[in-house]
Amino acid sequence: MPLPPQFEDSRLLPIRDQVLNGQRLSFEEGLTLYKTPDLLGVGWLANQVRERLHGDSTFFNVNRHINPTDVCVASCRLCAFGKQKRDPKSYTMTLEQVWETAGRGWSEAITEFHIVGGLHPELTIEWYEQMLRGLKQRFPQVHLKAFTMVEISYFAQRQKLPVRTVLERLHAAGMDSLPGGGAEIFNERVRRIICDHKIDGSEWLNIARAAHQAGLKSNCTMLYGHIETAEDRVDHLVKLRALQDETGGFVTYIPLAFHPDNTALEHLPKTTGFNDIRNIAVARLMLDNIPHIKAYWVMMTPKIAQIAQRFGADDIDGTVVEEKIYHDAGATTSQVMRRHELLRLIEEAGRKPIERDTLYRPVERTETTFTVLV
Repeated sequence: MPLPPQFEDSRLLPIRDQVLNGQRLSFEEGLTLYKTPDLLGVGWLANQVRERLHGDSTFFNVNRHINPTDVCVASCRLCAFGKQKRDPKSYTMTLEQVWETAGRGWSEAITEFHIVGGLHPELTIEWYEQMLRGLKQRFPQVHLKAFTMVEISYFAQRQKLPVRTVLERLHAAGMDSLPGGGAEIFNERVRRIICDHKIDGSEWLNIARAAHQAGLKSNCTMLYGHIETAEDRVDHLVKLRALQDETGGFVTYIPLAFHPDNTALEHLPKTTGFNDIRNIAVARLMLDNIPHIKAYWVMMTPKIAQIAQRFGADDIDGTVVEEKIYHDAGATTSQVMRRHELLRLIEEAGRKPIERDTLYRPVERTETTFTVLV
């Protein structure tokens, strides 16, 4: 174990002892982690947990994002992606366009399609089932990580079906897991301001619970850097941790930095690197039962995501290919990263790159084929 640092904040000393002894941190200790100025101390503690779980490994995958439509009946103030159907700038892909997009112009063998979109007022669950089946027929080896809890709720509401039925039907059509977006912040005061058209925090958790009970894995997220408080963040993490105690269905946690450009909240400042790194580190310390913490390079920038591999993160996401949602909100990062660039970022951080599939099984590959090592 590396020599411990000289902590600048004495409040971290009892937390250090608990972390090194593998003990769970409390709500109050989570607040201390968010409020202390000693980021290096927090980061050192997070790195101890990260290396205890994963050693020097940093995971990545070769994936593609597919956003079938940006038409959305909701009008969330945090969103720059969704548009009303009458908006001439809106789009909705045909099924053939979805399938063509999935295979367009990319030589590296993709292991995952990440599929999310707006809440379209006319697309039916049958349309989405056909989309999934078509993808599975054309790309049988690719994992389909599809639909946020918000989308699942909307499908159930619009079709007048139980959530469990929606999950089972989509799973039968080819949905392999869920990405975990749309959680934002569970605090209802905050949600009324930033996303009052979305399901509430309790419903998000209930749908995640139903997905896990149906045998589906999912990721989970938190959107930070808008109007939330440190208390709101810790409350969010504790609720995710409690559900993971119950179901064990979360694979990865991804803190998402809010991008205000082109939203109704564009007067808010963007997150800082200090804030981004802290959210990675605190998550690793509080979420003791969620295996992986991802530093999403699209939102954090590749440089911050690279540094995060020493502050608690063990995953840097993947090649992505054509991310739309955060670029509509002003993200200036590339919309694609080649595999060799991910390898360089990881190796220069002193970590060992491990290519994975969506469920973190190692992948061996050539340029055009891959094998999942079960």
